[in-house]
Amino acid sequence: MAEMAAAYPRSGGTYTFAKLVMTVRAAFAVGWVVWFASIVAAVLYALGFGAFMVAIIQALWVDAPPWVGNRWMTSGLALGATAVYTFLLTRQTGGGGALINVGKVIVFGILIAGGLTIMAGTPLVTLRQGLSPFFHDGWLGVVQAMGYTFIALQGFDLIAAVGGEVRDPERNIPRAMIGSLSIALIIYLPLLFIVTVLGVPAGETIQSYSAAQPETVIALAAQNYLGTFGYWLVLVAGVLSMLSALQANLFAASRMSLAMARDRTLPYRLEQINVNRGTPVTAVLVTAGIVMILLLILPDVATAGAASSLIFLITFALAHLISILMRQRTTQPRHTFRSPGYPFTPAVGMVACLGLAAFQSVNVPAAGGITLLWLGFGGMLFLTLFARRAEAVDAAAEALDPNLLRLRGRNPLVLVPIANPANAASLVLVANALAPTAVGRVLLLAIVNQPDETNGDKQMQAVATRLENSQRVLNQSLTAALNLGLSPEALTTIAPNPWREIARVAQTHSCESLLLGLGQLPDMSTSPELLDLINHLTTDVIMVRPPYEGWDVTQVKRVLVPIGGQSQHDALRARLLTSLWRTAVPDINFLQILPANTPAATQQRTEKALIRYAREETNGEPTATVICTADVTRTIIEQAHQHDLVILGLQQAGRRRRVLGDISRAVAQQTEAGLILISRRN
Repeated sequence: MAEMAAAYPRSGGTYTFAKLVMTVRAAFAVGWVVWFASIVAAVLYALGFGAFMVAIIQALWVDAPPWVGNRWMTSGLALGATAVYTFLLTRQTGGGGALINVGKVIVFGILIAGGLTIMAGTPLVTLRQGLSPFFHDGWLGVVQAMGYTFIALQGFDLIAAVGGEVRDPERNIPRAMIGSLSIALIIYLPLLFIVTVLGVPAGETIQSYSAAQPETVIALAAQNYLGTFGYWLVLVAGVLSMLSALQANLFAASRMSLAMARDRTLPYRLEQINVNRGTPVTAVLVTAGIVMILLLILPDVATAGAASSLIFLITFALAHLISILMRQRTTQPRHTFRSPGYPFTPAVGMVACLGLAAFQSVNVPAAGGITLLWLGFGGMLFLTLFARRAEAVDAAAEALDPNLLRLRGRNPLVLVPIANPANAASLVLVANALAPTAVGRVLLLAIVNQPDETNGDKQMQAVATRLENSQRVLNQSLTAALNLGLSPEALTTIAPNPWREIARVAQTHSCESLLLGLGQLPDMSTSPELLDLINHLTTDVIMVRPPYEGWDVTQVKRVLVPIGGQSQHDALRARLLTSLWRTAVPDINFLQILPANTPAATQQRTEKALIRYAREETNGEPTATVICTADVTRTIIEQAHQHDLVILGLQQAGRRRRVLGDISRAVAQQTEAGLILISRRN
């Protein structure tokens, strides 16, 4: 975690790291689990606070009625503490809690120092009796205890969750993580040892004592060796510990949902920041709302602790896997913190976390059930509500930062069949924008049409002539590309049917995109081979109609993007637009046309949503235009005259069928702007 957070100090923790090396769908699953892990941890600490407060009330109120100690009293106190910290987190940007942490360390220090003083005068045989039997339930009991108590040591990952708000992150994040874990162990281990050997009454073991008093065992043990003063010290320390941990997890969970909302793997409203205070109020409120619901559902602290530990074990196993992928795919040497013992450390850590998680899910079925329900609910939400926009935002992120493709282990290949060398340079420039040289490849394809002559000599002569012509076209295309500083690959094949050959090459070479040069669209409307190719390929298809020979897409200044009711091309459009912005920085104008009688309020809402969509799909400051008219085609043509390039998606005539619509042909016939038609893979 320290290695990844120091190299990529961004808020979001494991989700952010997953987004760097995995697909957006896998990253959502990781983020969904990590978000829930912090939420359930907050539930645990809220319930813990309630339990300690009940103990304090019962200690102060000698004749307290029975209802003081019931579950609803604990849940009510937990809800109150959650509400208070929710209010504070909506008004302040920092996590806070430094004073509470200092207070906890002082209290624990007194408990440990007092115990060590008493231990010095205690006979060795008495100390040994407190440790016998050492493994009360054998090795399986140790594993079970590890699964339950893992939550107590996971706090260091909250530092990664807010890494984007840490000063000097390359230096401070690793020190904070390792320091926090070390301090926790320095406090926990001596305290637990002292409690075990000094705090248990004669004739009992720590196991039986804990089973009888599971929530206040540490306080009662301290009372046994330090008296009433020790009892109250633990209660005070417990309240402080629960409150600071509750605050930290609410803070981290809200920042996790904020990071996911920015990537549209959660609703965009969660990314809204209060202008005056700089806090993600909606993210805090939604996170706290889920915490409060779970406070009413989970029966006790033990179940909450088991569920939280299980979910964190899963997220940490994923973190180990992500760190391995990140190390393998990072080509440039980094001078930030590096985890020692690679790959042994992450490999062993991943196996250990998965093993503990599996054991915990079987040993505590309620924890496993809660986790499965949350994952199933999240998967349903993502596929139905978030997937489309999340994939568009993710495609734009890949286009803006090509290094992201390398971290994800991708090497996109764009196939460019060449028939006219005059347009080769234009096509290669578009292809290079989609697949930058550093991380992607462009493959120029020349197809020699195999003749039908039955005479062997004539057939060979015809093939040789056509091959010579094809090589000349390919050489001219390569020369044009090299003159532009580009280095595409080239392939020549012989086939009786060019369209089928394009499909075969695209499939054989696992091409991510197919880039076709177009002539006049009226001719294409009668070409069933082209439409058949588009509808059966499993790659993205981009068709370019250059306005003139030698057209340079990197010189485009104004781009028009008409948006219709269909959305299947969002991710491809976002990749193309952001690639163009990265290379040419044009002005990009999104256009949406509404019926002529649309109310003004609807127009305003549409324009607001359109500018949000535009900002999700490209960088810079795109504009949004909403026009109410009855003549859609004429309006688009009028707007196209004011732009250098028009980008349109192919219309959908069925579930897996694309068609060339009237608008596309009209724009090609009646405008002089460049035209790009896109079709997202089926």
